Amino acid sequence: MGTRIPSHKLSGGLYVSGPPQLKERQPTMSSCAVPYTGGDVRKSGELGKMFDIPLDDPSLSASSSSKFLHASAAARSGTASGGGATGRRRGSSPMQKKQASSPVALQPTGLITSGPIGSGPIGSSGVGGRRSGPLEQAGSIGKAVYGSAVTNLKDEEVKVEIRASKAVAWFLLVIVAMSVIVGVFVMVTMKKAVVLVATVAVIVLLMLFIIWNLSWKRRGLLRFVKSYPDAELRGAIDGQYVKVTGIVTCGSIPLESSYQRVPRCVYVSTELNEYKGCGGKSANASHRCFSWGSRYSEKYVADFYISDFQSGLRALVKAGNGVKVAPLVKPATVVDVNKQNKELCQNFLGWLADRKLSSDDRIMRLKEGYIKEGTAVSVMGVVRRHDNMLMIVPSTIPVSIDCQWKRCLLPMSVEGLILLCDNRDADAIPV
Repeated sequence: MGTRIPSHKLSGGLYVSGPPQLKERQPTMSSCAVPYTGGDVRKSGELGKMFDIPLDDPSLSASSSSKFLHASAAARSGTASGGGATGRRRGSSPMQKKQASSPVALQPTGLITSGPIGSGPIGSSGVGGRRSGPLEQAGSIGKAVYGSAVTNLKDEEVKVEIRASKAVAWFLLVIVAMSVIVGVFVMVTMKKAVVLVATVAVIVLLMLFIIWNLSWKRRGLLRFVKSYPDAELRGAIDGQYVKVTGIVTCGSIPLESSYQRVPRCVYVSTELNEYKGCGGKSANASHRCFSWGSRYSEKYVADFYISDFQSGLRALVKAGNGVKVAPLVKPATVVDVNKQNKELCQNFLGWLADRKLSSDDRIMRLKEGYIKEGTAVSVMGVVRRHDNMLMIVPSTIPVSIDCQWKRCLLPMSVEGLILLCDNRDADAIPV
């Protein structure tokens, strides 16, 4: 008896021997539209779960993920409700708790990073805390932190030294000592005090002369700078000491004043002074009673450009990178604080907190000075020409100031680049 060989019919109508071969059916995807995420990983469903990112709408992400995983028949049979239940179950899972406890922050572009958005340079905060460049801010008002390209003058004042010959000083001391000895001898032997009185009068006059020079040396420097003739950059030679007056513009690093937040400056200074009464707290080690003393100071200057009034040429003033600078900028009082109005100055209290300064019951005065872009400034320095670059740099030797006989001032000297500005906002020209 023969055995029957099984056969089957193909789709083209041809009969072939053998059992039919069942092909594995590929799962078909749902034709439902996928929501547009706009680059936000929190709206992308399973991708967000891979990185433990909290979802904006768990039900939406769960339903969209179920549509991708199930066949089209299951999607047409109404698995949306089942997907919502699944989403609710996932919302109560340990993974969701982990997401709530340690979320991974996202950038506005949807890029996944290893740290929170606020991480980065010291002083940054929030999404807007990331700032490129040398300036970083922190706190409500913030303290500016600059790099080495900006000169930090710290608490240094303009150093003006009196140039008096040592030989002359010793000669005067010898004459005074001999006059005192002769006066005492004449008074003892001849009972006359005329010589001693004359000697004491001369000594008093010398002391007043020295005190006068010490008190007026800064004003003498200011008068010297103002009376010095302006030079024309077009005819200045390399190595010539000149005074140039013109409009300044910021270099690669613009500065900003500490308290008033005046932008686009080439020089900024902020000084906090305190008044000490009888038995009060001292602002510094040399603070005397019934006087104002400096407690805190910030002074910065950077490289900038100056356009000469006479020739119109533009020169780079090298004031940054730690060079010596003598700024003659008079600061203006912006805040006067006492016990009565201390609570009203919230910005001032925030400024103190950013610098870790105590706000005790003290009489304080905040002064601020700056050179804003577009201001007329006088600069005294040495001209340097390098290829097509015209620069003004500080002098390597102290600048000598001759004796001013009309004002009874001795010869003086000052080091560094001299900057003179009246600091009036009305004189600033928009650039």
